[in-house]
Amino acid sequence: MIFVALIALVSYNVSFSQKEMTWEQLQKIYKFPKWYTEARFGIWVHWGAQTEPKMGGGWYARHMYMQDVGKQQWGKNAYLYHIKTYGHPSEIGYKDVINHWKAEKLNTDSLLKYFKSIGAKYFVALANHHDHFDNWNSTFQPWNSVNVGPHKDIIRLFAASAKKYGVPYGVSSHDDRFLHWWLSAFGSDTSGPKKGVPYDGNMTKDDGKGKWWEGLDPADLYGLPPEKRTPEYIKKVKKNWLLRHKELVTNYDVDMIWFDGYGFPYKDYGKELCRYFLNNDYDDNGEFNKVVVGKMGDEPIVVNDIERGGANMILDHPWQGITTFKTWFYKEDPEAKYRQDSRTVIEKICDYSSKNGNLLLNVELLPDGTIPPVQRKMLDEIGDWVNTNAEAIYASKAWKIYGDNLDSYLEDQNSNLSKTDLDAQKEKKKIEQFNERTIDSPLYGHNEVRFTTKGDVLYAFVLNPAKGPIEIPSLGFESEYGVNKIKSIKMLGSDEKIRYKQKRDGLILNVPAGRPTKFAAVFKVEGALE
Repeated sequence: MIFVALIALVSYNVSFSQKEMTWEQLQKIYKFPKWYTEARFGIWVHWGAQTEPKMGGGWYARHMYMQDVGKQQWGKNAYLYHIKTYGHPSEIGYKDVINHWKAEKLNTDSLLKYFKSIGAKYFVALANHHDHFDNWNSTFQPWNSVNVGPHKDIIRLFAASAKKYGVPYGVSSHDDRFLHWWLSAFGSDTSGPKKGVPYDGNMTKDDGKGKWWEGLDPADLYGLPPEKRTPEYIKKVKKNWLLRHKELVTNYDVDMIWFDGYGFPYKDYGKELCRYFLNNDYDDNGEFNKVVVGKMGDEPIVVNDIERGGANMILDHPWQGITTFKTWFYKEDPEAKYRQDSRTVIEKICDYSSKNGNLLLNVELLPDGTIPPVQRKMLDEIGDWVNTNAEAIYASKAWKIYGDNLDSYLEDQNSNLSKTDLDAQKEKKKIEQFNERTIDSPLYGHNEVRFTTKGDVLYAFVLNPAKGPIEIPSLGFESEYGVNKIKSIKMLGSDEKIRYKQKRDGLILNVPAGRPTKFAAVFKVEGALE
């Protein structure tokens, strides 16, 4: 029996080494790597050719072909800006915008060194967006950053720098919706002197003779005109997607792949890529080092991604909230106002960590590849706070509850809101996607806290600290959460003695005036969990 069991085990390991595991087999053995589950904070650069125009919103490539953007008002400036800056889209289209993008000051070593210095434990670069343009030396997509525009293998440059500084490296893919997204490129003006003149999505390879893009086919970027999209063509697009992305995860030392949209890209094609990606990761010790992230429902081996929002409860399954300071691609539209700043980002790190989640923060690089000065200042402040409070963040775990004095901001509004309004606000808070707090949200109350643990140490994050006492009911020595007698409380980053009094029904904590930063104050509570 022992011999038979050994043979079975050898056969099992051989099948793994041959990378033949099905998705269902992977589900049974996959474990999320510690580098990811303990990271809590990562940096993303959502950066590509659509950064080149200064105005026009984050979907510039789509909206530059639309005189009327309908409800997608974030792109309302794209059409007129394009005409003024580049020319009419019947002649000069998005393909030409790509050629204007040079990324002339890109220094990936400098960026990765800086991101690591401010406490980022992983880094993600945009591999492609809905524009179908690859930011790497793509064998299967001639419209890529080596052939056109920067003439740089951006994904490889970032990969090399991430490896140099020991930062796990991820890539984001947004490409699977391009066929529908690009339909505007096949239209024409509905009014004005160019009414009815087809946009450049209708151009062919022959139209490029004698021009800068000679030899390139616009159909490889925009897709075929809608009337030519046969079932065979659609299948070819999906196969091409799979080939491109297998090359991406194989040749660029990728540790994480992130997908936009909901579900696997192109369904079975996306699932096959993920299977391939994780199969190529399984090592001789039976450990995995790679991660798949996306909005894929209940997939047990995929990190749940929450866009511009966060979990509303403690989750055992790894999850990640993503946000950006202003717009995903850097833009200077008058409507593109900052939604996040140092304070709100730090509050997210506190909140997400208390629920076993990570924050992936986008840095909106300028077209030349440098960080906007305003964002650099905020990143410096975030980094100072993260490094000061590192022990309460990295490798931390949630406590029995994620926080206390919850919804404290509602208390200040009680006199002005009816019960119906209060209930409506509480219901809204339950939504996760696209429901993040911004700089315009009411401030947290001075007594609202979040918790993390590490071993038998409890950390309390006071989100909006002010000098004076606050009461934390959950930390009383007769608390329903089994809290023991507290032996000491220290504020991270400070030697100042912290005064406190633990009572039967709560902890009175005196928040000092002198704190290491003006943002959330973090207290190390010892004894409570012993």
